[in-house]
Amino acid sequence: MDITDVILRQHDEQRRMFAMLEEWPRDDREGLAAVWKRLEILLEVHAEAEERYFYPELLRLGTGGADAESVDEEVEDAVKDHNKIRDAVRRVADAETGSDEWWTAVVDANVHNSDHMGEEERQDLADFRQRASLELRHEIAVQFLRYEAQRWAEGITPRDKDPEDYVEGEKTDEPSEVAQQAARDAEEAATTGPVSSEPSLKASEDADED
Repeated sequence: MDITDVILRQHDEQRRMFAMLEEWPRDDREGLAAVWKRLEILLEVHAEAEERYFYPELLRLGTGGADAESVDEEVEDAVKDHNKIRDAVRRVADAETGSDEWWTAVVDANVHNSDHMGEEERQDLADFRQRASLELRHEIAVQFLRYEAQRWAEGITPRDKDPEDYVEGEKTDEPSEVAQQAARDAEEAATTGPVSSEPSLKASEDADED
């Protein structure tokens, strides 16, 4: 598992579900509400998991990818985007399903989320691929998916975060527990003996019979 691949796959799922809503029968309000609820949970749990597990490690290792000025600016923008998405999601909840107000809020959520995903893929994920070890990317993915699996059934309460306070609070040069575990995994892999190149017993027997 690789956290950058996990995030990409979930981005694809979000895009697919917004497309599903666009094609859903407008008079099936019960169906619209059900599809939206699933998407709402996916959006918020994904955002919270990024803020808990991905962005702190990006702040520690990143330098700013693509057109980002710095890793701080990169992450601040991402948290701002999450807040915009949360605001649109709240407006969806306040409107009658299928109404003009509801659809306007859904479209706003789609616009903000699409902008966020494009920037994150271009900057954050590229930055992390270039800086993080495969072991760290795996460990973050495990923690990220574990958190999501525990919360996907019911969802979580969206909570905005101040982007500057978030970056200031999360940025550190000290390796996290996840990073330390990844380092141990890498050390263990490096000291593991090579796989034996000797033929198996079955192969030897087959050779003798020939």
